[in-house]
Amino acid sequence: MPSALVTGGAGFIGSHLVDRLVEEGWSVTVLDNFSTGRFENVEQAFKTGRLKIIMGDAKAVNLPVEEISVEYVFHFAANPDVRESSPSIHFQENIVATFNMLEYARRAGVRTFVFASSSTVYGDASKIPTPEDYGPLKPISLYGAAKLAAEGLVSSYCHTFGMSGVSLRLANVVGPRLAHGVVHDFISKLLENPRRLEILGDGSQRKSYVWIGDCIEAILHVLKRVEASRYDVYNVGSEDWVTVSEIADMVVESMGLKSVGKIFTGGVENGRGWVGDVKLMNLDISRIKATGWRPMYTSREAVKLSIDARLRELGLKS
Repeated sequence: MPSALVTGGAGFIGSHLVDRLVEEGWSVTVLDNFSTGRFENVEQAFKTGRLKIIMGDAKAVNLPVEEISVEYVFHFAANPDVRESSPSIHFQENIVATFNMLEYARRAGVRTFVFASSSTVYGDASKIPTPEDYGPLKPISLYGAAKLAAEGLVSSYCHTFGMSGVSLRLANVVGPRLAHGVVHDFISKLLENPRRLEILGDGSQRKSYVWIGDCIEAILHVLKRVEASRYDVYNVGSEDWVTVSEIADMVVESMGLKSVGKIFTGGVENGRGWVGDVKLMNLDISRIKATGWRPMYTSREAVKLSIDARLRELGLKS
């Protein structure tokens, strides 16, 4: 069976991918510094005996090619906070880490390199839904800029050193184990004060969401096709979108709360939640759909599933 290295494999998306790979009989190595990842996320996969865990930092570790030789690298280690305003953090965690893992892949003769990119590379796109060939790409956040720089590194390594590779421009992925983002934040705020909910921005920010199960299916679906090309890019998302204010209403309803006052901060620059917040995001997924993949859930359904999953994790829902 195939072998894979999953960086950030104890994190949100990475751990769900690890579960699926192990379930399908892959031999998997996880590289994670556990700054945000949790052992509990991969505990069941570890018990199968097909998972090896290396506690290390993707931006610093020098993996021994002789001991860790894999066919595939899934690079999901990154700073996940889009709101982070430190240039050095994004440079180190998202660019240097990608370079370091590409260097390992080059030395190890890795077959395929899969990179988790982001819809933020498009910035404030003038075309919505936004296709992969939209340009010029003008990210408005440091996070988006770092992801775009990393995409360039992946493309250049694939063309120079003979690997195949793919960058997956992900919409907002939601589901169990997600420890940040709007659903997590809203639930945390309402547990602290069930009468008042602060909402960053003006609430009209409208974005696309994709269920974690759909995301994992897309990753494995694309993997079967990318090896026929040197390097490719795919959007992964759903075909609709939902506003932040609507998500707030969904959380309030799911928690069974009454008379909750929504307090909008007003945000920055035309109602954005923070500097660098893309106010309108909806990806054109016709390209990946043409290969046979499509999401099972809409944005609204994915958000509702994620709310319920978070409430179950907190013991607030059966």
